[in-house]
Amino acid sequence: MTIGVWVLGDQLWQKQSALVSCEKDAPVLFIESQAFAQERPYHRQKLVLVWSAMRHFADELKEAGWAVTYAIAADTETALRDWIKAEQITELRVMDPVDHPFSAWLEGLDLPCQLTILDNNLFLWSTADFNAWAKQRKSLLMESFYREGRKRFEVLLEGDQPVGGQWNFDKDNRKPPKGQLDTPAPCWFEPDATTQAVIDKVEKLDIPTFGNVAPFPWAVTRQQALQVLDRFIEERLQTFGPYQDAMVTGEDTMWHALLSPYLNLGLLHPLEVVERAEVAFAEQDLPLNSVEGFIRQVMGWREYMRGLYSYFEADYGDRNWFNHQLPLPEFFWTGEVEMNCLHQVIDQIQRTGYAHHIQRLMILSNFSLIAGFSPQAVKDWFHAVFIDAYDWVMQTNVIGMGLFADGGRLASKPYASSANYVNKMSDYCKGCRYNHRARTGEDACPFNFFYWDFLHRHRDQLQTQGRMSFILKNLDRMDDEELEAIQQQAKDWHQAHP
Repeated sequence: MTIGVWVLGDQLWQKQSALVSCEKDAPVLFIESQAFAQERPYHRQKLVLVWSAMRHFADELKEAGWAVTYAIAADTETALRDWIKAEQITELRVMDPVDHPFSAWLEGLDLPCQLTILDNNLFLWSTADFNAWAKQRKSLLMESFYREGRKRFEVLLEGDQPVGGQWNFDKDNRKPPKGQLDTPAPCWFEPDATTQAVIDKVEKLDIPTFGNVAPFPWAVTRQQALQVLDRFIEERLQTFGPYQDAMVTGEDTMWHALLSPYLNLGLLHPLEVVERAEVAFAEQDLPLNSVEGFIRQVMGWREYMRGLYSYFEADYGDRNWFNHQLPLPEFFWTGEVEMNCLHQVIDQIQRTGYAHHIQRLMILSNFSLIAGFSPQAVKDWFHAVFIDAYDWVMQTNVIGMGLFADGGRLASKPYASSANYVNKMSDYCKGCRYNHRARTGEDACPFNFFYWDFLHRHRDQLQTQGRMSFILKNLDRMDDEELEAIQQQAKDWHQAHP
C-alpha cells in the first residue's frame, strides 16, 4: 500500500494536514498546470507568484527528505493519473481545497485509488466549527463572529473582557489623507533564478493574461514572507490603523500589511500573524486601534469570508438581487478611463496585482454596483486581476459585501456612495476632469449621477433595508427635472462606454 500526497498551489506549508498525516518517505506531487492558467485571464504576477512559490516549496520538501515529483503539464488530470500509475499509489491524500469548483472537479474524478480529503488547517476556524456557530444564530454578523473568535483564541483579552474596554476601534481608523504622509517602503524582493525562470515562462505564454509581469517584487518563500511580516510589525503596524481607508495617488501600499497573498498561499499561518501583532502590542506599546484593526482583518474578516463561503449553498456566486446585467466596460481591462479614481486604481492593479480593501470596495465595487454591472462579471474580473484572489475570497467579498447581490445575507446595507466619499478619503478628485460636486452636466462625476440613478431604480428593494430609509428621503427632495437629467446621463454614459 502506497500513500501519496498531492500538494495544491495554495497549500504551501510543511504542517498542512495532508503532509503531516504521512511519513516523510511518502511520494509527494506538485502539478504546475497550464490548464489552471487558462481558466481566466489571470494577472501575470499571480501566475509568477503561484508557480514560483510552488517550485521553491517543492525544493524545500526535497531538502527535508520527501520524495517529490514536480510535474509541469498542460493538463492537470493527465499529470495526476500518470503520477498515480508511476508511483503505484493506492491512497491519494489531499488537503481540502476550499474552493468549490476545484473540490467538485476533484471529487468527480474516477481515480484508480482511494481519495482521502483532509480538513484544511490553514485557517483558525474549521468548517465544522464555523457551521456550528452559524447554525445557532438568526443573523450572521461579522462583529459577533469576530468577538467569538477573540474569546475562542484568547486574543487581546483581559479576563473575558476586551483590552481597552471595547471590541472594535474602527471609528478611530477612518482618517482622510491630509498633509504630508511619510509612508514606509514596502518589503520587496529581487527575483532569484527560480522566479526569473517562471517570469520568462509567463512572458512566453500564448494565452489571455492581464497586467505587467515585471517588475515582480513579491515574496515567494516562507522565509521571505516572514520578512514581510517582520517589516510590517516593525515599521507599518503603528500607523496602520488611522489611515487604513485612505487612498493617495502614487502610494500603492500606504501602511498596509501586504500579507494576504502569503496567507492565501499557506506561506504564513493566520495564528502566527495574529500572535505576532499581539506580542508587539504588549512589548512595544503600539496603538490599540492599529493592532485591533489589523487583527480584525485577519481573524475576523478573513475567517468570516471563508466560513460563509463554505456555509452558503454552492450557487451563492450566482446571486443577483438587483438583476444587474450590464457587461464590464473595456476600460476595466485597459485602465483607459477619464475618471481619475478608476484610472489610478486599475493602473495600480495592472502594475502590481494589488489594491487595498477600500480601493476594492469603495472605488471598484461601489462603481460597479451603482452603474449596474453584472455581479458575476465583476466577480470574475476581481478573481482574474488580483494577486491574492481565489474563489473563496471573491464570492463573499464581491457578491455579498461589494455588490449586495445576495440581498443582505452578508452586509447590512449596500456599500453605495457618491463622489463625496471618494473626495473625502482620497486625492483622486483633485486630478480628475470631472467635478465631484456636480450631479448633472458635462462635468458631472459619474459616481454622482449613477448613485442617484441607482437609488431611484431600486427604491422599492432598498426601502426594505432599514439603514437606507434616511438616504432615500434625500431622493424625495430632488425635483423631477433633475432626476430625469440624471437618468438620461446614466444612459448616455453606458452608450459611450461599451
